[in-house]
Amino acid sequence: MKLAFGFTPCPNDAFAFHALVDGLVPAPFEVEPVLLDIEELNRSAARAELELTKLSFGAAAAVGDRYRLLRSGAALGRGVGPLVVAREAGSLEQAAAGRIAVPGRETTAFLLLRLAAPTLGEVVELRYDRILDAVVAGEVDAGLIIHESRFTYREHGLVSVADLGAWWEGETSLPVPLAGIFARSDLEPVADEAEAAIRASVEYAFAHPEASRDYVRSLSHETSDEVCAAHIALYVNEHSVDIGDEGLAAVDRLLGRATAAA
Repeated sequence: MKLAFGFTPCPNDAFAFHALVDGLVPAPFEVEPVLLDIEELNRSAARAELELTKLSFGAAAAVGDRYRLLRSGAALGRGVGPLVVAREAGSLEQAAAGRIAVPGRETTAFLLLRLAAPTLGEVVELRYDRILDAVVAGEVDAGLIIHESRFTYREHGLVSVADLGAWWEGETSLPVPLAGIFARSDLEPVADEAEAAIRASVEYAFAHPEASRDYVRSLSHETSDEVCAAHIALYVNEHSVDIGDEGLAAVDRLLGRATAAA
């Protein structure tokens, strides 16, 4: 049995799921990795294309009962939220009122931006790894950045005008729920086994942190080992092993706030 498993080529996902992809942990199936940008995965989930997929919590409500959240593999924590960056210092309100690049309208990052700054100017959708260059070139006034961009924006001469993760934590005292691993509803007979396999993969990654190095490097857009390591350390944590009750509460709060703001 082979299952299509969609996740991003970012260092945290490559690190967490390498053992499952390479058959280093027990599973009653093989996985066929489908490597896509997070917004592409969100759109794929809307069409229920993949049996297992990473999905932004910001897009979870839209997929309804076609998928269910697994407890393992989540990207969630404190100090992990998206940043709004610009060429010059200013306020979030000023940045949001101008022309702002975002990594997708279905991302949790964009949902957090809408919650923190309900009055937005012109929104420009770009793939996450193109946003910094667009801000530097003046194509947009500000950018909403995720993934490894949060470690490299200073190298582009940009400044952070808002940390939306810090805003969320201040509002709720909960960790920031970015994305989770979801199983398609027709996978239900083996969903629990999939959850266990993903958990085993994350645990293997923690136990053997060097084992995925070549896999991480082969997929990453970022050339720096230091940035890859920082990326993994930030986004892969205890919530990736099991989302936990606090994590589930954070997801519920986010979806509740999204519904209220709609």
